[in-house]
Amino acid sequence: MTSCLSQGCSVSIERLCRIAGVSRAGYYRFWRGSAPRQHDTMVRDRIHHLALANGPHRGYRLITWQLRYQEGLVVNHKRVLRLMRQDNLLSLRKRAFVPVTTDSSHRWPVVANLAGEMLLSGLDQLWVADITYIRLQQEFAYLAVILDAFSRKVIGWAMADHLQASLAIEALEMAIEARRPKPDSLIHHSDRGTQYACSQYSELLAAYRITASMSRVGSPYDNAKAERFMRTLKTEQVDGTLYRDIAHARADLGGFIDEVYNVQRLHTALDYRSPVQFEELHRAALLRRSNKAGSAAPGGAAFAARSA
Repeated sequence: MTSCLSQGCSVSIERLCRIAGVSRAGYYRFWRGSAPRQHDTMVRDRIHHLALANGPHRGYRLITWQLRYQEGLVVNHKRVLRLMRQDNLLSLRKRAFVPVTTDSSHRWPVVANLAGEMLLSGLDQLWVADITYIRLQQEFAYLAVILDAFSRKVIGWAMADHLQASLAIEALEMAIEARRPKPDSLIHHSDRGTQYACSQYSELLAAYRITASMSRVGSPYDNAKAERFMRTLKTEQVDGTLYRDIAHARADLGGFIDEVYNVQRLHTALDYRSPVQFEELHRAALLRRSNKAGSAAPGGAAFAARSA
């Protein structure tokens, strides 16, 4: 019914309702409860796409013109301005290639960038964290992830319909549970968003003696590995998928992260191995070196023979 109307069908709503066996009042109640929200979500998604794809100086009036005359959407500049302000897209002039999912204008302390000059040689030396938005059918959800920068493996993630600190904390708790990092051996790197700078997050890092690090102002490439994962997620799994609700998105993206990205997807930076394969080979190499060093020590060969 809706598609017929959108294509200019001349059949009246009353006749369509009679054919479908529903009342006109029931149809309008259903329309008011779903169609405006779906249309609003569609408009917001197109605004995100245009704002990020057309450079840092594309304002709301030009985006309105594109929506109306290039994409055929019924929308005015006041609505576009309101939606862009709600989604923080008006402030994307310095960082136009990602939607703003964090607020760096806050009262919490900001720490120095410790990750920029690191030369990684093993696992759990540097974790990188980031948050992105996921479009659902009638709203947006948000995904927080933590990767081991050495292997690119996603070791913690969480989804929610809000951007509160609890979203990032849930991902961090998953990573800590999975990896059990040694105290004072790990740096956690993120942007300067409220979720990562707030006291709850800082206290959790301190409790496990994890050192915090944050990107410099106007330098998104400081967190390039996390940004690259987000782009992979969007292009290989999210784009073209219409998620009904957050439960649908969580199940689909969880399967992609745990079963495809971590286990199957090959990375050129990992010599065409998946993160799980890369970590297994790295641990095996460490074990061989450890056994070799033990055999080379005084009495090591005899001890190895007795153990065998």
